[in-house]
Amino acid sequence: MFQTGKGDDGKTRVFGCEQRLSKGSLVTETLGSLDEANSFLGWCKTKAAKEKKFDKIADQNLVDLLAKAQNGLFSVQAELAGADKRVSAEQVAKMEEVIAAVEKEIPPIESFVVPGGCELSAMFDFGRTIVRRTERMVVRAKERIPIQPESLAFMNRLSSLLYALARLSNHRVGAGEEKPNYE
Repeated sequence: MFQTGKGDDGKTRVFGCEQRLSKGSLVTETLGSLDEANSFLGWCKTKAAKEKKFDKIADQNLVDLLAKAQNGLFSVQAELAGADKRVSAEQVAKMEEVIAAVEKEIPPIESFVVPGGCELSAMFDFGRTIVRRTERMVVRAKERIPIQPESLAFMNRLSSLLYALARLSNHRVGAGEEKPNYE
């Protein structure tokens, strides 16, 4: 049975760690940000499941692709918490393959793009910003806790993947990309 109230003293226990950590520690903050990114990808996944134009991305089902990304985030989270779980170089390489395939379908980028267009694109862009912030936190946590290079690469590729998916979403529905006008 799930027990609540154990963290009322401002401390928590994380997966694979015997000691209790401050809820305000960098590790706990980073774990929370990874959880936030994962939850947001879950929302993107439910939205993508309703969009038939996005069934296949680089010969993969988009919902399955997002589920794999979520599982990768769980691996980074577990590694950061001290468990013997890791993102593999193969996972990073597969993401790179998808990004390359998406980039073949969309026009080359010419400038920064104002987020928006269709709803799914805006969601992917928002997810990208969450992942970028989380990546910065993982990098800071790496200064205190050993983290495998594949985990950092995974975080970086995930934000690139979300950016590519945002652009692809707009492309597939015919929503043009709006360049900033810097007014």
